[in-house]
Amino acid sequence: MQPIPWEKVNRTEPLHVLITGAAGQIGYNLCFLIGRGFLFDCDVILHLYDLNDMALKGLSMELTDCCLPKLKGVISTTETELAFSNVDVAIIVAGIPRKPGMQRSDLISVNKKVMEMNGKALGTYSSKDVRVVVVANPANTNAYVICQTSGIPPEHITALTRLDQNRATAFVANKVGCQPEFVHNIIVWGNHSNTMQPDLSYSYLADQNGIKPLANCIEDFDDFTEKVRYRGEEVINTRKASSAGSAAHAICQHIKDWIYGTKPGIMVSMGVCSHGEYGINTGLFYSMPVTCSAGEYHIVDSLIIEPRIKDALTLSELELIDERNIVN
Repeated sequence: MQPIPWEKVNRTEPLHVLITGAAGQIGYNLCFLIGRGFLFDCDVILHLYDLNDMALKGLSMELTDCCLPKLKGVISTTETELAFSNVDVAIIVAGIPRKPGMQRSDLISVNKKVMEMNGKALGTYSSKDVRVVVVANPANTNAYVICQTSGIPPEHITALTRLDQNRATAFVANKVGCQPEFVHNIIVWGNHSNTMQPDLSYSYLADQNGIKPLANCIEDFDDFTEKVRYRGEEVINTRKASSAGSAAHAICQHIKDWIYGTKPGIMVSMGVCSHGEYGINTGLFYSMPVTCSAGEYHIVDSLIIEPRIKDALTLSELELIDERNIVN
């Protein structure tokens, strides 16, 4: 078996990291987090890909002016081959946003073409052991399309649901009166959509006072679920733009756990390819609890799921099957 590229984190050779849609709000925030060393312990060369050439140039100028300690180079381009060549990590942020009057099925169809291009470019130009994180919505099905068109092993492709986990964690931390860093093992199941299902069954608070289960800390669980599902919409209605800083932060957490590993006893949520765990249809990219080590994730497949959560899992699965039928 070939060495995985994450061995580079202990070497002097930089990692090559692709951000598509780099000039957008999420990509913009993400660049500076990476350059400051929030994500990788090693040096990094950023591959910034966007169709807005002037915005890319401006972003590159700002990155240069920051003298960021981990940033050893910037490849700023509108050319696919140059952007995707030899990348070790690909963060797929760019997609076609939903427009007024557009149905979700329309959004899926139009983004299929974008993701097919991304998948073919990754399969042709990237490192053979590239790790891919799909952020652009609909993230789960976009990850499926990239998997189908790239030839990259499905275990090396994930969809971002960490932001949803973070939102649930923040709600719980506020409810119990603690810092979010002390709340662990909140799970978000399913599709990154309004069918996602937060689950507190295995969550707990761990601080200087010991460990306290949090499974029953929320009195109105249905209200809590709706708040998590619609938090993104609430942000849009408030700031008149989608989540950017929180999304970039969640991307870093997602990748950092994947590469460097989760702490013992800690589960995190990722949209990963199902192999039938929990009865989920094989091949769907479905958010599940995972642990991670050295660039690999491991689905936690032995949890007992209470009936009300299981019913929601089925609804999210059916939605993803419908989405898969649209792109197939």
